[in-house]
Amino acid sequence: METIQEINQLMTGEEYLDSLNDGREIWFDGEIIENVTEHPAFRNAARSMARLYDALHDPELQDDLTTIDKFGHRTHRFFEPAYTVEDLVKSRKAIDIWQRINYGWMGRSPDYKAAFMAQMAEGYDYYAPYGDNALAWYKKFASKGLHMNHVLIDPPVDRAKPRSEVQHIYLSLDKSDDKGIYVSGAKMVATGSALTHATFVGVGAGAASIMKPNQDEDLALVFIAKMNAPGLKMISRPSYELKANSPFDAPLASRFDENDAVMVFENCFIPWEDVLIYRDVEKVRGYQPASGFFNRYNLQAATRLYVKLEFCIGLLMKGTEASGTNQFRGVQAAIGELISMRNVIYGLTSAMVYEPEPGIGDSVVPSLQMAAAARIYGTSAWTHIRHLFETTLGGAPSYTVSGVNDMHALGLSHIIDTYYQGTNLPGRERIKLFNLVWDALYSEFAGRHGLYEQNYAGSKDIQRMNTLQFATVRGEVDAYKGLVDQAMSDYDADGWVNSVWK
Repeated sequence: METIQEINQLMTGEEYLDSLNDGREIWFDGEIIENVTEHPAFRNAARSMARLYDALHDPELQDDLTTIDKFGHRTHRFFEPAYTVEDLVKSRKAIDIWQRINYGWMGRSPDYKAAFMAQMAEGYDYYAPYGDNALAWYKKFASKGLHMNHVLIDPPVDRAKPRSEVQHIYLSLDKSDDKGIYVSGAKMVATGSALTHATFVGVGAGAASIMKPNQDEDLALVFIAKMNAPGLKMISRPSYELKANSPFDAPLASRFDENDAVMVFENCFIPWEDVLIYRDVEKVRGYQPASGFFNRYNLQAATRLYVKLEFCIGLLMKGTEASGTNQFRGVQAAIGELISMRNVIYGLTSAMVYEPEPGIGDSVVPSLQMAAAARIYGTSAWTHIRHLFETTLGGAPSYTVSGVNDMHALGLSHIIDTYYQGTNLPGRERIKLFNLVWDALYSEFAGRHGLYEQNYAGSKDIQRMNTLQFATVRGEVDAYKGLVDQAMSDYDADGWVNSVWK
């Protein structure tokens, strides 16, 4: 067997930060940001991402985090396709290690889009006549460990109309020439896009399913846009990092805020080498099911979520200990329920990796039905998690001071020490703990996280309908109904038909 020469081009944290200063057009608070890695709305989130890249070069973590792909590139384990159960198990571990660095609070870390990009190593032929583009992008992605985001969703306007009637708003083709294509329109919502290297631009599965041949070709586009593509603008939402007075007041928002943005393309130029699908309705309909993205992104999302739940379990336990209620029967029941929720999600990831199914080429992907189950359970869980905190901690999170300056006020020192203390916990430490609880569950940052956890995977109705569709196509629905038919065949109006009971 030919020995593959290892090529290690994975970025360090410093190289990652440097790579973001490429002239991209990010609008924030009425101005274009000149240096995203130093702007106070994005600085600490960028450094949180950079820590992931530094981990790839940590000798103690490198074997668990990285591998050598079939082209010789050292890359994150989830950045290449999986070919065996063992590969999937190791990929989950690599995702787990990365997620623990940021405590599960950054949903669109680079391993999220690896769920799609990795499969282009095996499935690039699907994009013919642009298959070489797909393979080239996989190699760039895997070798550098690029941070990709994606935008698939149309702006929330006139969605009941045929997409061709909203072509002036939805992303569509303006023209093409020998150099590439020019597109205009908007896509939403590009989570963390300001801190990524490129965005995968496609059509959501729901919208793609209603596209019509000989009508919607100008909207039937899939391509990868570099963040500094001419004509690409990112319009950011408010920054919770910017609003954080100090890490003491907002320990999560001040470093883990993945700013969401609307991406606006104004006669944006995309070179032909970055085009994957061009004016092909049928391919736009099929690229997501063919890619294995659904199976793989749910593995990443569920792994991140069980890590985040472990953090929340620790928060709830420490919060009840500080209040002296941790031995109460109802409190212990609530903590036990939270632990069981974490275990359900972890169990679903185990079923996904230990019961894989064939993917593109020689690859395997996590179990489709277990991925669908994780999608529904995970997007439904956060509301109940918050309910457990609200009913278990009561008003304790609001029993705090106005901000970090109160901690330094000489006139308040004895009051904080005396009246803000917890059970076996000094007043300053109790306030620090419950500021963390507040930022995780109740702050504006927490509200955005609740919205994200419930909606990042799409419409709740579609989530459930997809699960039914998967079961129907695979014959599982017929098997379920068959159990009922079998039971009913044992008897009729005259008595038992099955001799066992005669």
